[in-house]
Amino acid sequence: MKTAYLLAAFAPLAGALLAGLFGRTIGRAGAHTVTIAGVAIAFFASMWTLADVLQGNTFNGTVYSWATIGGVNVEVGFLVDTLTAAMMCIVTSVSLMVHIYTIGYMADDPGYQRFFSYISLFTFSMMMLVMANNFMQLFFGWEAVGLVSYLLIGFWYTRPTAIHANLKAFIVNRVGDFGFVLGIGLVLAYLGSLDYAQAFAAAPGQADRTIELIPGTPWSLLTLTCICLFIGAMGKSAQFPLHVWLPDSMEGPTPISALIHAATMVTAGIFMVARMSPLFELSDTALGVVITIGAITALFMGFVGIVQNDIKRVIAYSTLSQLGYMTVALGASAYGVAIFHLMTHAFFKALLFLAAGSVIIGMHHDQDIRNMGGLRRHMPITWITALAGSLALIGTPFFSGFYSKDLIIEAAGLARVPGAGFAYWAVLAGVFVTAFYSFRMYFLVFHGEERWGRSHHGHDDHAGSGHAHGLAAGETPHESPAVVTLPLVLLAIPSVVIGLYTVGPMIFGDFFAGVIASAERHPAMAGLAGHFHGWWAMGVHAVATPAFWLALAGVASAYYCYLVNPRLPEAIATRFGAIYRLLDNKYYLDRINEAVFARGARLLGRGLWKGGDQALIDGVAIDGSARLVGWFAGALRLAQTGRLNSYAITMIVGVALLLLFVVLPLVRR
Repeated sequence: MKTAYLLAAFAPLAGALLAGLFGRTIGRAGAHTVTIAGVAIAFFASMWTLADVLQGNTFNGTVYSWATIGGVNVEVGFLVDTLTAAMMCIVTSVSLMVHIYTIGYMADDPGYQRFFSYISLFTFSMMMLVMANNFMQLFFGWEAVGLVSYLLIGFWYTRPTAIHANLKAFIVNRVGDFGFVLGIGLVLAYLGSLDYAQAFAAAPGQADRTIELIPGTPWSLLTLTCICLFIGAMGKSAQFPLHVWLPDSMEGPTPISALIHAATMVTAGIFMVARMSPLFELSDTALGVVITIGAITALFMGFVGIVQNDIKRVIAYSTLSQLGYMTVALGASAYGVAIFHLMTHAFFKALLFLAAGSVIIGMHHDQDIRNMGGLRRHMPITWITALAGSLALIGTPFFSGFYSKDLIIEAAGLARVPGAGFAYWAVLAGVFVTAFYSFRMYFLVFHGEERWGRSHHGHDDHAGSGHAHGLAAGETPHESPAVVTLPLVLLAIPSVVIGLYTVGPMIFGDFFAGVIASAERHPAMAGLAGHFHGWWAMGVHAVATPAFWLALAGVASAYYCYLVNPRLPEAIATRFGAIYRLLDNKYYLDRINEAVFARGARLLGRGLWKGGDQALIDGVAIDGSARLVGWFAGALRLAQTGRLNSYAITMIVGVALLLLFVVLPLVRR
């Protein structure tokens, strides 16, 4: 089976190299052919791996030894179990759909070959991350997906907003990665190995150990380690307050939004915490931090989604909110539920992003939902698939998102870690918020009056790429080509049915047995198992839960506000202007970051430059020593007259001084 593992990991890399290095030679068709072939090979190899793992055949071993430094092995190694196999299938299936979709979406872009090379390289990086069996390879994949994300967000590098967005993503992720590196360093220093199995085996023996970062203030070693690792997850999975980069990353092409910022890269942090469950289960404090941060992200990022008018940014804030739901599940020790929601979310959120891209094509690259309306009649395939994705997102019974989302809410209610009470009410309230902003977008785009051909708001997803912006008067939206709509249909199928087929075996079977740890003192999973009686019973029972009625109320409220009484939202925004401005400015976090952290960093840098570099180092240490030597040399130069009589007088004076201060004291003794 090692051949399958190598194919799954390295086939996308081969496609990326061919398209990137020989793109001009093989042309556009050649570029998308080799990259799609590479990802397709990886997908079938992943499915083969999953089937083999389900037969009980797991793998944990070294593929290549790079170096041994002080007894620490730096290796490329694979850990292939059910968690890995599930992630491999999710990554490659969504990536394959995005590759196919890109043929139509980027058809006229001059960077066609470069784009395919980047997205295939991203797939390779993500596969290396999820297949790693050690922290060093995990960190390699972690940084590689961050680098490729930087390249893809700034793909249209002639647009200043894209360059600003990719720099913002890169810098914010470095903040999270600093904590991640510290966590890995603590693992190596105190658990003695970078290998997962060895580190996890050593962790229980260090459960009661403390370290003093500040003399006299002991910290739990594992609590500190887990929090540092989670800071890395906060950056990569866009958790408050390190979430600010993800909405701006919508400056990249829409296929990137689907591949990286909805389905795969942003879920890397969720996967990492689930993989590290043997460590997190030893610290209730760390789990309390995780569940609280997740709850804040789930609720408050959903609020911001209500006031967004860019179709991609609405979905971006939806992604932030759903990542918060996954993080709440992690904090509740329901790691399997978090991965389950990761899977269902990957399909319906990728579907929504690709559907948004289809709408943008039909609207001639206008992204403002205020310029749309009535597209259901003109884009029927996009409409029905977007509806399926929206129903899955809000947790409609029997749709895939229902099973995972409902289990997260119940797990939060059963959790016994600090912050669990707040988390339960936050994710419950988030159900109404999610339904409201999701169907606000749906109704404004596909129903109501036709508003295109008027004055345009918003920006162009293809700005700088030679595309017209918006429909002109008299033009009509059109359905996207088959190469765009086919991935929508293929993603809509799992968005509807994958939850009901997998909830039983994946969550309440032994799918994650021996892979994910869960301590007995954390009752969430046991409580969920006691209430589960099959996918049908779970769906039928939904009508008796508050989540169902909150979702229904959210849809009804959106229908009334945007189809029945469309003037009401504007009146509410005027009446509650302060709250609207707070949400419209995204809680002013960007301004706070700029005013406090960015300006503070600049002031600190200027102080070190002016005071440390120029004044102390240049002024005192270098220029000062040079001036001292120059003054001393100048003084000596005064005595160098070149006249014999001057030298003779100097010698006489010198002898006199020698007699006076040296010889006479000796004679007196």
